[in-house]
Amino acid sequence: MARVLVNRCQNSKMIGYCNRRHQHFGKVCVVLVLMIAIVAGCAATSNVPDRSCAAGPKQACATSCGQQSAMPERIILNLTAAPATSQAVTWRTRYPVDHPKAQIAPASGMADFDKNARSVDAQSQTVAMGKGHAVVHHTVVFEGLTPDTMYAYRVGAGGAWSEWNQFQTASREAEAFSFIYFGDPQEEIKSKCSRIFRAAYRKAPHADFWHFVGDLVDNGDRDGEWGELFDAMGWIARNTPMIMLPGNHEYPNRRKVNGENYHLFPLWRPHFTLPENGPAGLEETVYFIDYQGARLVMLNGNERLNDQALWLDRVLADNPQHWTIVAIHQPIYSTGKYRDSQKRQNLFVPIFDKYQVDLVLQGHDHTYSRSARLKNGARDETGTVYVVSVSGPKSYPVNPRYEDLMEASGTGSQLFQVIHVTPDRLDYESYDAAGTCCDVFTLKKP
Repeated sequence: MARVLVNRCQNSKMIGYCNRRHQHFGKVCVVLVLMIAIVAGCAATSNVPDRSCAAGPKQACATSCGQQSAMPERIILNLTAAPATSQAVTWRTRYPVDHPKAQIAPASGMADFDKNARSVDAQSQTVAMGKGHAVVHHTVVFEGLTPDTMYAYRVGAGGAWSEWNQFQTASREAEAFSFIYFGDPQEEIKSKCSRIFRAAYRKAPHADFWHFVGDLVDNGDRDGEWGELFDAMGWIARNTPMIMLPGNHEYPNRRKVNGENYHLFPLWRPHFTLPENGPAGLEETVYFIDYQGARLVMLNGNERLNDQALWLDRVLADNPQHWTIVAIHQPIYSTGKYRDSQKRQNLFVPIFDKYQVDLVLQGHDHTYSRSARLKNGARDETGTVYVVSVSGPKSYPVNPRYEDLMEASGTGSQLFQVIHVTPDRLDYESYDAAGTCCDVFTLKKP
C-alpha cells in the first residue's frame, strides 16, 4: 500500500427582391427563394447554431449549410478496455450520410503518411431531437493497433471528412503516464469552462488522457448544453482520449422522477464509446480500464449501488496492477452543504479498505477537499486518499462535517488536477484557472 507525502446561416433580407414590382426578376426570385429555403432549413435543423455564414455571400452560405449537414462534428476519442491495442472515436452528423467510416494510419512526419490508410466502417445510431428532427451519431473502434504508437485518423463519408487527428496508444507495460482529472463542469460551460480546459492543456499538453467524474452538463436532456461542452473542449477531445462517468445531472431530477422511470438520459451513450465490462444494464457508466500499471475503475453513483458493490469486489479481487484508482461522482465523505453519503460509505469503504485502493476521485459537491489517508472512516497511514474537485464556476460552501479527516479544503475556484503515475510513485497537483498550484501530495509504493 502506498504512503502519502503532503505537499455554433441566418435568414437574410433576400425576400425583399421578390415583390410584385420586380416581376422581370422572376427567375432570380425563384433562385433566391430556394436559397432561403436551404438556409432556413439548415438553421431550423441545427441544435448548435453556426453563424459562420451570416456575413458571407448568399450562394456561399447556401452551399456551406448543405456541407455542414454532412460534416462530422462533436468528434471525441475515448479509451477502451484495451488501450494498448484499440481506440474508440465517436462523432455525429446532422443528417444521415452514406457509408460513414473512419480512416487510420501510423503517424509519421511525411506528408504522404495517409497513402496506406485503412478504412473502418462505422456503426450509426439515429437520435431523435424533438419537433420531428433527428441527428445521427457514429462510432468506430480501431482494433489491432500496435502498443505505444502514434496514429493519425479522420472520420467522415463521401466528400465530407474531418481533418486528420492523432493519438497515442498505451504501452502494455507498467510505465509512467499522466492524466488530468476534472470535477463537474456543469454550468456556463462554453463561457467559463473553456478557460479551465485550455489552462489544463497548457499545463499538461502531453497528458495521456482526461478524466471527467460526472455532471458534464447541467441538463443532460438538452442537446445545446452538450454542444457547449464540445465547443469548450474544442480540438483537444479529437487528440486526447477521454474517460467519462455520469453524474446526477446526466439523469432526471430524483425529486421528480423515481422508480422505473429513473434512467440515464438518452443523450449520454450516443455521444461516447466507453467500455462495457461492467454490470449488465449499466454499460458505459460502470467499467474499468487497465492503463500502464494502474486499474482505473468507474462507478455510477446514481443507481444500483448494491450491484456495483458486488461487481467492484470481484474486479478488485483479481487486480494485478500496481495502482488502483476509483472514480465516482458523489463523494464518499461529502464536504458539500447539506450533503452526506452514508449508504455509499457503508457499501464501498469496506471494499476500498479490503483491497487497499490508493485514490478515489469525486465531484458533485462544488467544493475542493482532499482527505488524509483513511481506513474505516479514520486516519490511517495505510488507507485511501479521497479527493473532491470542481472545474465549473458553480460553488457551494464547505461543510465542516468531516473537517477532522481533511488535509485541504476550499471553495470558489475553478480547478483541474494533473496526476503523474510511475510504477512506484503517484504525484498529484491541483491548479486553478490562472495556473496557480493549490494543493499537492505524493503517494509512494514500498
